[in-house]
Amino acid sequence: MKFTFAHNNFNVVDLEKSVSFYKEALGLKEIRRHKASDGSFELAFLGDERTNHQLELTWLRDWEKDSYNLGDNEFHLAFVVDDMEAAYNKHKEMGCICFENKEMGIYFINDPDNYWIEIVPNK
Repeated sequence: MKFTFAHNNFNVVDLEKSVSFYKEALGLKEIRRHKASDGSFELAFLGDERTNHQLELTWLRDWEKDSYNLGDNEFHLAFVVDDMEAAYNKHKEMGCICFENKEMGIYFINDPDNYWIEIVPNK
């Protein structure tokens, strides 16, 4: 029996804002979208066009808060990038770098809902 990664899910407050962020910050493309027939939720699946792994963004109509409780925010996604300097400069310009670990040569960006994404150089 073998299991294969399919996707990770982040619940988001503003689906269009999040889709735009992931497109600009990480070059992800929207693969497909699903809207509940009753309008109660909408899903956008994003991919990197290189792997089969996807990020599922979920918007819930009846979510009444303006953010999600992420606890200590110790979970994250990680992306490997082929040009760390260009990525860093882009994210610095976007104002989304939230933590740097220069000793390890990595940094984190945060999305509109404050989920953290680790940026790792290709080695």
